[in-house]
Amino acid sequence: MAAPSLTVWYDGACPLCTREIALMRRLDRAQRIVFVDVVQAEAACPVDRSLLLARLHAREDGVLLDGAAAFAAMWRAIPLLRPLGLLARNQHVLGALEWAYVRFLRVRPTLQRMMR
Repeated sequence: MAAPSLTVWYDGACPLCTREIALMRRLDRAQRIVFVDVVQAEAACPVDRSLLLARLHAREDGVLLDGAAAFAAMWRAIPLLRPLGLLARNQHVLGALEWAYVRFLRVRPTLQRMMR
């Protein structure tokens, strides 16, 4: 089994986030991703916790990513989703994904309330 190559920080108090991460954990059969629940984490965070709670963050090859770029990095680490992650290396595709992610963040609080 390969050593984890990606760290993902997520909001463990968000029902949407925990469902998404649960799916990613199931798909990450090679365990290439280290998932860090920012709410429960005792370890040092790479940036302010409020930023980590506001947007998904990941560290890929030493580079800190957030938003759609963090999702794309997560996808690249999972064989089934790797083609999507590679496609997101295109600046136009990543720009479109970031556009959609920012709009999702606007409705995230409402969706969280509906899921609780």
